[in-house]
Amino acid sequence: MTPDELAGTLDFLQRAEALKSTLRNGTTASGRQESTAEHTWRLCLMVMVLTDGIDGIDALKLLKMCLVHDLGEAVGGDIPATDPRAADKGLQERRDLLALTATLPSARRDEIVGLWEEYEAGTSPEAVLAKGFDKLETILQHNQGRNPPGFDYAFNLAYGAKHTARHPLTAAIRAVLDEGTRARMAPRVEGPDPGGSTLDG
Repeated sequence: MTPDELAGTLDFLQRAEALKSTLRNGTTASGRQESTAEHTWRLCLMVMVLTDGIDGIDALKLLKMCLVHDLGEAVGGDIPATDPRAADKGLQERRDLLALTATLPSARRDEIVGLWEEYEAGTSPEAVLAKGFDKLETILQHNQGRNPPGFDYAFNLAYGAKHTARHPLTAAIRAVLDEGTRARMAPRVEGPDPGGSTLDG
């Protein structure tokens, strides 16, 4: 790596740090709003511990795809699925990703953008799993978070269903998480929602 390539890579890494402060709608079990970086971390952890032994999957490629799938949010922020702007989210994220990776060596930039585009297309075996697990991590966080009063748990039951249904593993995990969602939707008699670390709160 040349000195210019090193400087450009460090510049990229410094700007990517913004993901640590890019907030999402979900809350943690302690009630704090989660960041995109935290979502990406647990998505990668889920993929690592749940996808062993799946035939025809390049595990390293899958993890890389998960690492970069929301990278553009370091520039433009997160757009929730319920936001009207979500229809154009892909176009904006691609522009932001190109801006963010502009200082990287061209081969690395092409790799990151290519992985992101493959994820967006959702047709490769790795992209099918990455998209499915992305939705599952979000549902898991909604089920686990210390959410505000009136939180719409019913949203979980339809969220990302077409993506989680595309692979038997993500469909099986989805069935378990949906039960957790239904448990969170059930009327509570013991007082305010305590949140906590279990799927059913």
